[in-house]
Amino acid sequence: MNTLPLPPLRYRTLVGPTEDSFFDNPSGSLVFPDLPAEAYDSVFDWGSGCGRLARQLIQQNPRPRRYTGVDLHRGMVDWCRKNLAPHAPGFTFAHDDVFSLSFNPGGSRTPHAFPAADGSVTLFIAWSVFTHVNEEQTRFYLRELARVLAPRGIAVTTWFLFDKGDFPMMQEFQNALFINDVDPTNAVIFDRSWLRNTLREVGLVSWHIDAPMVRGFQWRILLSPAASGAAEVEYPEDAAPRGIMRPPLMPAGAAD
Repeated sequence: MNTLPLPPLRYRTLVGPTEDSFFDNPSGSLVFPDLPAEAYDSVFDWGSGCGRLARQLIQQNPRPRRYTGVDLHRGMVDWCRKNLAPHAPGFTFAHDDVFSLSFNPGGSRTPHAFPAADGSVTLFIAWSVFTHVNEEQTRFYLRELARVLAPRGIAVTTWFLFDKGDFPMMQEFQNALFINDVDPTNAVIFDRSWLRNTLREVGLVSWHIDAPMVRGFQWRILLSPAASGAAEVEYPEDAAPRGIMRPPLMPAGAAD
């Protein structure tokens, strides 16, 4: 019998998919099957939420030797500490007390360095995180990602992207679009060229890019240190069918 708890529905509703299958890995297969098993040695999960990926990684064979999950929602971090960490030695969860209008309104507006040593992370995960971070903070966090990533480490990241050339009214220093005038980080859409240039500036290279499954939705971009020798690739065409993939609406009390 599987005694590994599933997150409560109230938390799953805040982060996206709610079905049990999105949190489960009964076969023990690699969570990202296109990555080598050795990449999972030391995992840093930025935006670990209520443990969707952590729970799957605990079930994975091989299980990561070390896992650090970081999130700004204190309730989700506490749930993971209580319900997941006891099942997996080497798995830890940390609360990042930074500002989020919905999840952590009392947090610091200054970004924090990642709680990881230089070059110590073999797999960095930022799934649906850079899609909720403004331009200035994204520069900071990309530098942090480059700092903590091992020389041959891999970062799995997702992004909303657009071509700034289609918006002639934008200034040189304006490289992001927003969909919500109350909470701009509800969804942040970055210019492709700005992202590529910023990655180069911090010493990262995008060596694999998956176009969205729904037109205009998340791009999956794999990053590694430029010094690894990985070759930069071009953005593929976004030829996916149109559809609806709206972010969850935040109810009152979402930060609890």
